[in-house]
Amino acid sequence: MKKIRNMLKFNLKTLVSFELIYKLITAIIFVPLFLSIFSLITKISGYSYLTLENIISFLTNPLVLILILLLLILITFYSFIEISTIIVILDSSYQKKKISVKTAVTIATQKSLRVFNRKNILLPFLIVFLIPFLNIGVSSGFISTLSVPEFILDFISANKMLSIIYLIFLILLTILLFRWLYSIHYFVLENCNFKEARKKSIELSKKNKLKDFLYLIITEIIVVIIYVLFILLSIFLIILFYKLFGKNILGNISITLIWLLIAISLIVVTLLSTPICYAIMSVLFYKHKESKNEKIIHLDVKEKESRKKNKLFNTLRTCVIVLVIASGSLFTYSILSGKYDLNIEYVRTMEVTAHRGASVKYPENTMAAFIGAKELNSDWIELDVQQTKDKKLVVMHDSNLKRTTGVNKNTWDATYDEIRMLDAGSFFSSEFKGEKIPSLEEVIEFAKDNNIKLNIELKPTGHEVDFEKSVVELVDKYNFENNCVVTSQAYEVLENVKKYDKNIKTVYVMSLAYGDITSLKAADSFSIEASSVTKTLVNKVHNNGKELYAWTVNTKESITDMINMNVDNIITDNITLAKEMIYESKTSNLIQEYVDFIQNLFK
Repeated sequence: MKKIRNMLKFNLKTLVSFELIYKLITAIIFVPLFLSIFSLITKISGYSYLTLENIISFLTNPLVLILILLLLILITFYSFIEISTIIVILDSSYQKKKISVKTAVTIATQKSLRVFNRKNILLPFLIVFLIPFLNIGVSSGFISTLSVPEFILDFISANKMLSIIYLIFLILLTILLFRWLYSIHYFVLENCNFKEARKKSIELSKKNKLKDFLYLIITEIIVVIIYVLFILLSIFLIILFYKLFGKNILGNISITLIWLLIAISLIVVTLLSTPICYAIMSVLFYKHKESKNEKIIHLDVKEKESRKKNKLFNTLRTCVIVLVIASGSLFTYSILSGKYDLNIEYVRTMEVTAHRGASVKYPENTMAAFIGAKELNSDWIELDVQQTKDKKLVVMHDSNLKRTTGVNKNTWDATYDEIRMLDAGSFFSSEFKGEKIPSLEEVIEFAKDNNIKLNIELKPTGHEVDFEKSVVELVDKYNFENNCVVTSQAYEVLENVKKYDKNIKTVYVMSLAYGDITSLKAADSFSIEASSVTKTLVNKVHNNGKELYAWTVNTKESITDMINMNVDNIITDNITLAKEMIYESKTSNLIQEYVDFIQNLFK
């Protein structure tokens, strides 16, 4: 810890300054630039939008593959500049040499240009895929938000065999990562090509992989604990000063100074998150080289440090600090005096949909789950519809009955009477033994009697006859068109629904959504997997007079993200959590909003 602290402290100003500049430039220039390049690729290849229905043809286009590969190399180059710069600064600190941002970036850019060498072809795999996929904190801030979509993880976790395979896959990737962990240091500090760097890293990390992993994880946990304790201490001091001084000027100034200290420390910790990880790696890198009597090769940094002070800059800085303290004290006094009310009501129409009913507590897509969703005050119920051999409509997610009933038979090979004889509850719990697969008509009757809306997802298998027509006729029979939406992952289904009844609202269900999806006229709204939802996409959908549903949103973090992006409907397995968080979001906490703003800015 002492070595890590000293390495960070020696060139702390340079590290923080670089990370601040890099993140601002990334947000303002390079994220829009890379997105524009990708949009250009889709346009050149003739795709105005991307969904799961056309993504395969898009990715198998030779021109697209070449252009995306070039884009990935550019992203690798840009991301590697951050990693290289941090390593350069840390190496200078290890040598007890001061280095400026300009010098560090110049050296790092020269090193990063080697990304374009064909001998380093696997470097993008490490930087863009392997490190972000494992998400252990050592990726560039630019690509650190990449992760496996939640719906894929949900699908894997629902299958024991897939879960085991996924776990083995993660273990193998982790081993590979820690075999290659020091390859970046060799690449940057010793000018090795990536193949040679990998070999040296494997040799260096021999017998140390588990220890290094634990060092990395434990050190990060310690940093988090220290920061949390600092926040708790700051809050204690705020309460103490308020009790001692009350609303007078000394109390106001003291509390304001503490809040400023919290804000500044939050920014610094956020900016240092990636450097801290690389400081741990650098300390281990030098330690292992010393223990193996391997020569440590440092960068030759020649820095001409300027000692001239800019009086105008210092004066301006002092004025800004005084102004911030004064205005902050005035704001604190206003809050304490009751002039500002931190509980501000916002008009929100966000609704919650129970995914396959209350499927956490009850067997999915059964009347028990739908009654449970009603009891939990869900606004909507999402359900799946299949067609039987005798053309009846039943509520069932899978086309095969085995997972939920134990009978290995497809829905299109079974009659309605046969399906009604099956037990759809025992797979979940013996408590629900004998629970039946309901018909769509049965669920519509229940929804109408209980004033709850339905999200009716059609699951075509190719064996149906007049599938969409049957659903439309049933909706019309109960005059239910104003209390439901008909949805599907197959766009053709929505076109057929509109052909039979234009008044029924349709929703296109999408695991992937990119480009101008609003041009899809048969879709009145869109239901999009949460990891594909962005603020830009939400705004675009809203500006076209349509709504955006997000699925399947189960964690506190993902629900918060969807609330902040102002989606119209959250489809979730955790109804209570979603309802509570939406309710809490109706009251605005200015301090929390400020913290969220800072965190979002430096993600």
